Amino acid sequence: MAKTYATVPPRKVAFLGLGVMGYPMAGHLAHAGHSVTVYNRTAAKAAQWVAEYGGASAATPATAAAGADIVFACVGNDDDLRSVVVGDGASGAFAGMAAGAIFVDHTTASADIARELSALAAAKGLGFIDAPVSGGQAGAVNGMLTVMCGGDAKTFDVVAPVAGAYAQAVTLLGPSGSGQLAKMVNQIAIAGLVQGLSEAIAFGQRAGLDMNAVLAVIGKGAAQSWQMDNRGRTMVERKFDFGFAVDWMRKDLGLVLDEAKRNGALLPVTALVDQFYADVQHAGGRRWDTSSLINRLR
Repeated sequence: MAKTYATVPPRKVAFLGLGVMGYPMAGHLAHAGHSVTVYNRTAAKAAQWVAEYGGASAATPATAAAGADIVFACVGNDDDLRSVVVGDGASGAFAGMAAGAIFVDHTTASADIARELSALAAAKGLGFIDAPVSGGQAGAVNGMLTVMCGGDAKTFDVVAPVAGAYAQAVTLLGPSGSGQLAKMVNQIAIAGLVQGLSEAIAFGQRAGLDMNAVLAVIGKGAAQSWQMDNRGRTMVERKFDFGFAVDWMRKDLGLVLDEAKRNGALLPVTALVDQFYADVQHAGGRRWDTSSLINRLR
């Protein structure tokens, strides 16, 4: 089904980071009529994006951000984010942004760096929204991501309609850092769900049940979940070559467990599932989808 774009006044935007998420997200911005300049650490990927979607590419985050109303980023971790935002001082996005421009960070990162960069942005007269996403690669390709935001309401109101190009929901959850904390809640819930689904399928298979038939039945009841609907059958078939990689889930759960140490939250199941994912990594599944957790039980 083709993405339907809301009528939003065209903006001059930049997008930094063209990975499996950023590449299609930036594409939706272009399709929605915005003027897009992209930056990627591997320049060939940026050139490929321009060949597919138009727009322009830039050699540094600063040059990509020059003149942009909104600069979006989706990179790997805190260090990657700090590199594209600050860089060596002259090459970072903040160096190229004019007062009043807004930086939107879609990286799943720490709440600490969100607060740090928000304060730095404010000192430079810039807006900042931390805005991690949920929905995986399929959500990015289909323009159906869920975006969890932290920042001030006035800045959010500018960003939300534009982000709607690749999202089905864009929600402000509190001050800077709130988006990242909400993404941590999301990952805690997913970790437990995938482990539970893995155990259920493995149990049913040991019992000799037709698990596709069982999933079709229980998916209409209280056990239903996104994970069951979208990953249940592929888990039965042992297909793990799509979706969100185990390496990235472990990175995210590391952020969760670090934050839990600070705020005193008890996360015994999350900590255990994190170690289960470590087992999957050691078995060669670093790039497998997170549903590969079931392989531990076979």
